[in-house]
Amino acid sequence: MKYSELYKRLREIKCYIIREGANHSMWYSPVTGKTFPVSHHKGQDVPMGTLRAIERDAGLK
Repeated sequence: MKYSELYKRLREIKCYIIREGANHSMWYSPVTGKTFPVSHHKGQDVPMGTLRAIERDAGLK
């Protein structure tokens, strides 16, 4: 999965960016109440371990 696809999935469950950094954005999930970083590499594939951690923190799985 590419980062751009991940951004779409996060927005579908109403996650939103709370602040922008130089290399990462901090997202907030209203489902879990957690904040988590997501990289700015939109065209690249998300590493599997990173994807699992983001999905867990966002409440996608």
